[in-house]
Amino acid sequence: MSKPFRLLGQEDKARRGELVTAHGTVQTPAFMNVATAAAIRGGLGARDLEELNCQIMLCNTYHLHLRPGETVVRGLGGLRGFTGWGGVTLTDSGGFQVFSLAELRKISEAGVRFKSHIDGRALFMGPEESMQIQSALGSTIAMAFDECVENPATLEYARLSCQRTTRWLIRCKQEMERLNSLPETLNRGQLLFGINQGCTFDELRIAHMEEIAALDLDGYAIGGLAVGEPTEEMYRIITAVEPHMPRDKIRYLMGVGTPANILEAVSRGIDLFDCVMPSRNARHGHLFTWEGIRNLNNAKYQSDPEPIEQGCGCPACSQGHSRAYIRHLLKANEMLGMRLAVSHNLWFYNNLLTKIREVLDNGTLADFKAAFGGRLAARL
Repeated sequence: MSKPFRLLGQEDKARRGELVTAHGTVQTPAFMNVATAAAIRGGLGARDLEELNCQIMLCNTYHLHLRPGETVVRGLGGLRGFTGWGGVTLTDSGGFQVFSLAELRKISEAGVRFKSHIDGRALFMGPEESMQIQSALGSTIAMAFDECVENPATLEYARLSCQRTTRWLIRCKQEMERLNSLPETLNRGQLLFGINQGCTFDELRIAHMEEIAALDLDGYAIGGLAVGEPTEEMYRIITAVEPHMPRDKIRYLMGVGTPANILEAVSRGIDLFDCVMPSRNARHGHLFTWEGIRNLNNAKYQSDPEPIEQGCGCPACSQGHSRAYIRHLLKANEMLGMRLAVSHNLWFYNNLLTKIREVLDNGTLADFKAAFGGRLAARL
């Protein structure tokens, strides 16, 4: 069986590739649009994602397990039938959400017992359960169930956690192989990505990456970052881990980040990203542009007739909606304001990655980074 990831070119450590899946081919580097409960917060659905040049829709296993339940989603054709999104989907394992409920959960070798944040009912999730839920959701890519350790953690606890995560990963792989062998499985070509952990301890990160790389999975993620540590710490971990990540497998940096973060991480060898930032920030009036970050809450935009960004092809800008109008809608808590702002930010992110792929094809990423790395982070 051929490997799903193909490396098409490289500029220093930055990689240009494509991921071939059962539901389509993804051009990388790529940004995944986060549809937590099978929709983008701000009133966007599958048809909108197509218009915004999205390649992968990311959904949350934990939240969909609680409601409407994977049985309902499976009965409607999995995530693709349920949402109407015909492209590639990725489901996280539910691990981050389970472990974020620190006062409501108990970890054992079998998995995690926790209480629903919705109604308090007792639940259990382990590697096998996570794989079964994700299989029922029919996602293109499933993430392994791992332990998300809070930063900072002691070296000893982080080491024990990495060991448990590896044991759980082996169980995830075995369960996915079993599920993909069943004739009734929705997506028998479902891919499995493993997750590298180790907090901010370089030696743990490297050892864990080498350990899970030996399992020959479809892709590998760096998890447990972008949780409050300084940005330079994150870059240091990427630099330390990257040489130990399989060259012929896709590399995913979970939960990152700003446009400047993404550009920096691409230059350090990362292929895939996700983050709630573009949609969350948009709902609060913070909009990304090629000139920098525009805060529509500022009084200077109250009577501004210009679009969010001149020349932008997003639905908000191309349809002639002004900064003043979108600012008013947001201040009035009108859903249209959030919808237009979120559409702009997701358009910007998806097209930023399109531009990054173009400059990688041309061998000019270094020039592009020099021109825009600082500008993208500027506050207007």
